[in-house]
Amino acid sequence: MTGTDSPTPGHDGTLPLWPAPQPSGPLDATVEVPGSKSLTNRYLVLAALADGPGRLRAPLRSRDSLLMVAALRQLGARVDDDPNQPGDWVVTPGPVRGGAQVDCGLAGTVMRFLPAVAALGDGPVTFDGDPGARVRPMGPVLHALRDLGADVVETGEPGFLPFRVTGGPAVHGGQVSVDASGSSQFVSGLLLTGARLPEGLTVQHVGATLPSLPHIEMTVAALRAAGVRVDDTTPGTWRVEPGPIAARDVRVEPDLSNAAPFLCAAVVAGGTVRVPGWPTHTTQPGGLLPGILERMGARCSLDGDVLSVTGDGRPRGIDLDLSAAGEIAPTIAAVATVAEGRTVLRGIAHLRGHETDRLAALRTEITRLGARAEETADGLIIDPAPLRPAVVRSYADHRMATFGALIGLAVPGVQVEDVATTSKTIPDFTGLWNAMLVRG
Repeated sequence: MTGTDSPTPGHDGTLPLWPAPQPSGPLDATVEVPGSKSLTNRYLVLAALADGPGRLRAPLRSRDSLLMVAALRQLGARVDDDPNQPGDWVVTPGPVRGGAQVDCGLAGTVMRFLPAVAALGDGPVTFDGDPGARVRPMGPVLHALRDLGADVVETGEPGFLPFRVTGGPAVHGGQVSVDASGSSQFVSGLLLTGARLPEGLTVQHVGATLPSLPHIEMTVAALRAAGVRVDDTTPGTWRVEPGPIAARDVRVEPDLSNAAPFLCAAVVAGGTVRVPGWPTHTTQPGGLLPGILERMGARCSLDGDVLSVTGDGRPRGIDLDLSAAGEIAPTIAAVATVAEGRTVLRGIAHLRGHETDRLAALRTEITRLGARAEETADGLIIDPAPLRPAVVRSYADHRMATFGALIGLAVPGVQVEDVATTSKTIPDFTGLWNAMLVRG
């Protein structure tokens, strides 16, 4: 889809339904997963702020990354397709300019990474997005920008989209405190711009919890690879020194979190699914997946750069802290729903502020399917029970749509509402999914 994550309803006002396909037998498939959204959008921001033209090889081309490209063009950078290297983006930095209007869609990386970039410009920049984006918290970023000297005007509900950011000479850097309990993106968005501030930037986290710490580590690693000096020796504090950001020629890793539904398919349906390009070392939270699936009864092996997951269709429940990898929680919840025994997922309270309230959505859909699910203060308790066919709502949330597809492997008659919302991060999810089953 383009332009909106809100699909076009049918003539009767309903959203399109996708009959989730079932395998004809144990799976035996190799799935080429597109590039990482998290890395693609971090590399794009750094390339737009760099000291010369750079290149992204094998970037993700999905709604979130295309929104980032469009926004960076609005802010003064050039992002061009290379006709000699199909699929590559060449990014040419330019002075950050005001007067831009940034469409965030439902992309958290756009709405949380680019306000700090806008504060480097010479005029006001407005930010807005889809209706669902207007309920995602933004307050910590906006407060930090005000503390740094930017003029921030909230034109809707305070602490949320829409808003306007105006930078100028007063934005010189220094130290800010941020409560990132709701999202690690609040920290990453500030760090990505820190080197361009005359005084650099020190960010101190002051909240009770810090979810998805690997995503901050990913940001720090990307900065260091671009020659930026970052001191993260004090827990909860990051110091970015002022200086140039080096232009780079960088290849984007496959998106390991987007690989999760395909690998988990082997656990749910039985058989083997392989994903090539799996890195030996990674900052992606999805890199934790093999260890999690082994605890749920699967066998995982890495042969070169090919990760293979083999299951018998009878996963087992586990007690799991997912605070470091909350983005795969809906996928693990799907496996838990068809598992033998109780699953407890902890450390994911921040999922209430994602594309939808994912904890409430998961509880509702798991219950609709016939299992039992209970929300806790920071997660879910899932008790399997005989499952029944149902329409699984997606809430315009790509990970809820893939949740439904996984359930459909084990339960005949499942239909997924608005499966096209997966285009947010996987351009052709249904094509890849069907091909995986055909090979089975």
